[in-house]
Amino acid sequence: MAVGPKVLVIILAGGEGKRLHPLTKERAKPAVPFGGSYRLVDFVLSNFANAGFLQIIVLTQYKSHSLDRHISQTWRFSTMLGNYVAPVPAQMRRGPYWFAGSADAIFQNLNLISDERPDVVCVFGADHIYRMDPRQMVERHLDLRAGVTVAGIPVQRSEASSFGIIETHNMTELVDAVGLFEDESDLAGVVAKVDEEEVAVVAFAMDPT
Repeated sequence: MAVGPKVLVIILAGGEGKRLHPLTKERAKPAVPFGGSYRLVDFVLSNFANAGFLQIIVLTQYKSHSLDRHISQTWRFSTMLGNYVAPVPAQMRRGPYWFAGSADAIFQNLNLISDERPDVVCVFGADHIYRMDPRQMVERHLDLRAGVTVAGIPVQRSEASSFGIIETHNMTELVDAVGLFEDESDLAGVVAKVDEEEVAVVAFAMDPT
């Protein structure tokens, strides 16, 4: 039986979630309850568990106690097989600084990637409600021998200011990427380059080298 690539999953779960206040007054955004006993983080963890990618690191920071407790009590994989879901708080390995954003969270935890030596690293957010098979993205990433593969979905222009957006060439090449906007009027130039009606939100798979 063919052995698949070794995939390390990094979930970014340090967000404060100001737009969900007061739900995030005492907890991180990924720990906000959904449908009773579930939390927002359960969606991304379920996607990866169902895909068979079972080495998962959850980077936490803001008021993370309830999130850490939920993960430790709910997501238990067989450690005998090397599988785990591990909450990792901000460790300040690069100095006395908290995460300054998503990229900085990865940068401050590069040791986790070097320790595992994976073939592919998947970087996803922890606070989106969706269903996805990440195996499709990883397979596409390997087929193209890409350095970085970005997954996105179309959204209406009126919703674009709530997301990061990307510009592509023929849906196969990433041309530009822009983070969250403070004001929808700031989108005008970027949206015009992408599409008259739609932009995209993103997740990543990348070559760890």
